[in-house]
Amino acid sequence: MQTHAPEQTISPAVTIFVVSVIQFLTPFMMSAVGVALPAIGHEFSAGAVQLGLVEMVYILAVSLIMLPAGRLGDIHGRKKIFVSGSVIFTVATLFLAMAPTIGTFILFRFLQGAGASMVTATSVAILSSVIPPSKRGKAMGIVVAAVYLGLSAGPTLAGFMVTHMGWRWIFFTALPLELASLALTLTRLKGEWKGAEGMPFDWTGSLLYMGSLFAMIFGATHLKDGSLHAGLLILGLGGMAGFLVWEAKSDSPILNVRLLMENRVFAMSNIATLINYAASFGVTFFFSLYLQQVKGLSPQSAGLILVTQPILQAILSPVSGRLADTLPPARIATFGMGLCTTALALCATIRMETSIHALLGILVLLGIGFALFSSPNMTTVMGSVAPKDYGIASSLIATMRTVGMLTAMTVITFILTLFMGDAPVTRQTAGAFVEAMGTGFLIFSVLSVIGIFCSMGRMEKKSDEALLEPRS
Repeated sequence: MQTHAPEQTISPAVTIFVVSVIQFLTPFMMSAVGVALPAIGHEFSAGAVQLGLVEMVYILAVSLIMLPAGRLGDIHGRKKIFVSGSVIFTVATLFLAMAPTIGTFILFRFLQGAGASMVTATSVAILSSVIPPSKRGKAMGIVVAAVYLGLSAGPTLAGFMVTHMGWRWIFFTALPLELASLALTLTRLKGEWKGAEGMPFDWTGSLLYMGSLFAMIFGATHLKDGSLHAGLLILGLGGMAGFLVWEAKSDSPILNVRLLMENRVFAMSNIATLINYAASFGVTFFFSLYLQQVKGLSPQSAGLILVTQPILQAILSPVSGRLADTLPPARIATFGMGLCTTALALCATIRMETSIHALLGILVLLGIGFALFSSPNMTTVMGSVAPKDYGIASSLIATMRTVGMLTAMTVITFILTLFMGDAPVTRQTAGAFVEAMGTGFLIFSVLSVIGIFCSMGRMEKKSDEALLEPRS
């Protein structure tokens, strides 16, 4: 049963602000810390493996906890889980700013990821509970714009702070926003939303999911180290298959497999999300190395070029969100994925002599495509389920994004190892790197074409009309 406080106590504007702040901070912390890693490593005398763990444990925590957190929100209250996650995220941010060793820094980084997963899993569900379907597209557009602002502001602000203030200020400057969001949630967001109150929590399914996903991620990222990790990957895949079987039989699953099987719009939208992020996430990684090591640009110049895409996404996402309130959102999202596919195909043609202007054109096309895809796709997902399933839908779509990113980095690692072995990317190895990059983008282009068909698979007239109607 969907429960909440009287409507007059819940401000849509405050809700959008609170959710947008959180959706800004979580990607900001991921992209900003990436820029600060050299400075962090220098202060703590940390090696490459330890610095790799700084990023890995954050993504790992988000991936492992997202689905269980969404279900806990449905059962015990989405606001309750959101507030708990906000507190954990804020406290972890403070401790990260004061961490005395690399070991404690990695621990607090994991806790920050855990808090991020809890707020991300429930924030869109809360937004969908407060904002009526007729205005939801515009709200989703603002929230998605906040995500892209976080991604684009992270490297820029972090670079400035690391150079002029020190890396710890990345975390100190985030605290006021986090505290303001938490205060507004407690004082102005006077409501609670429970889609499955009184239902038992699926501990067996949660442990099976987290154990299997951990084995898959750890095995895939260390695949080149030997057969032991290949076996771990296979074990994780088998465990994930067992998890899906278990969830299909569970009366109170953390992942409603029956909803995926019976609701084609919901299923195809989530698959499209996974594929879109898996196909597009590697662009920044490849372009960053290409611009600096092949074209010889400085990190600052490369960053100014790369920021083109997320800035366009931040500007256009609210526009595409408003369009999704009046036009079938699935069709807008499919068109956006088509533009992304075109951009990725152009990426596969990049050579040593490709001009900077051509790269900028590709980033512009990709930014427009991603903006047209993300907001309408989110509207499609949340509009395809009943309010009681908002928690599961919100956490699953976020999980698909994270798994898509991990898939992209796994493919990239494998391709670079295949073409370059353990050699670093330098001017001397630039030719092999460009060849590897072209192969990677060719794979991502084919993957994105599959995503277009998945997105088209939800575009029946009946489905489009249904998304514009409220569900009960």
